[in-house]
Amino acid sequence: MAGRVAVCIGCEGGTALADALGTKMEVERAHCMNACARPVCLSVREEGKAAYLFGDVDPSLVGEVEMFLDLYDAAKKGIITDARDLERLRFKLIGRIPA
Repeated sequence: MAGRVAVCIGCEGGTALADALGTKMEVERAHCMNACARPVCLSVREEGKAAYLFGDVDPSLVGEVEMFLDLYDAAKKGIITDARDLERLRFKLIGRIPA
């Protein structure tokens, strides 16, 4: 899987999400992502691709995060045009930042 995944561990539940994801992928632990109104935050970025920021993510979404990373890896510029398979995770998107 491509993309750098970071999880905010400054908010309650962040460490649990990082631990759950960490069994499947490499996860950076950020002490604060300044999106405290939507804890827990998760970001995905890769050089030359759009970056994504999600909020209100919990460990039950690990499978959808993995699916997102597969879509992200396959997307040339990181732009995912059809996120319907992501079910709940697609509604947790805070923003996509151009490359």
